[in-house]
Amino acid sequence: MDTHEGTAPGIDLEPAARQIRELIGSVGDRQLTGPTPCPGYSVRELLGHLLGLTVAFRDAAHKKPGPTTDTSPTSDLPVLPADWRTALPPLLDELVAAWRSPAAVEGMTRAGGVDLPGRVAGMVVRNELVVHGWDLARSTGQEFRADEASLRSSEAVLAPGDDDRSGPDAIFGPPVPVPAGTPLVDRVIALSGRRPDWQPGG
Repeated sequence: MDTHEGTAPGIDLEPAARQIRELIGSVGDRQLTGPTPCPGYSVRELLGHLLGLTVAFRDAAHKKPGPTTDTSPTSDLPVLPADWRTALPPLLDELVAAWRSPAAVEGMTRAGGVDLPGRVAGMVVRNELVVHGWDLARSTGQEFRADEASLRSSEAVLAPGDDDRSGPDAIFGPPVPVPAGTPLVDRVIALSGRRPDWQPGG
């Protein structure tokens, strides 16, 4: 008998996480100090943020409260550990596995010091992987490839609503206007407050 019959499925983070794993393999040491589209972050700090959110949302999926889930992402600049190249890929695998479980999306959880429904938390981390994957690709001169399901999920998360993006604690800036007919990936990036044509030198 299937004990999960009628239970909502988990959230598939594999495509977005796979993109991150592919990108970090081509990041050179000299690129770590370069700028990113993420305000105030160098590539080093962007990678530190990715590592931190991977751990935090893995623990959020397991409903495991503690320092990893209580800390606001805007509290301090992220610190990138020396072993990040070997540490981040298995952490991404753990994150993907955690959110595949139907239990991850049930009830409430906590991430970034905020209590929120499990399914919402899963959509939030999916969006973080998509947007920061684009940040990393654009900052290091790599190709960004995102699957449509992940992009659609990000579009739903970032769609303008009642959230205030003007305060100092806002995670994403106000949406950037783009012309009608703009590709989905560029619309999503614009919704995150970034210019889709951003380049490290401009």
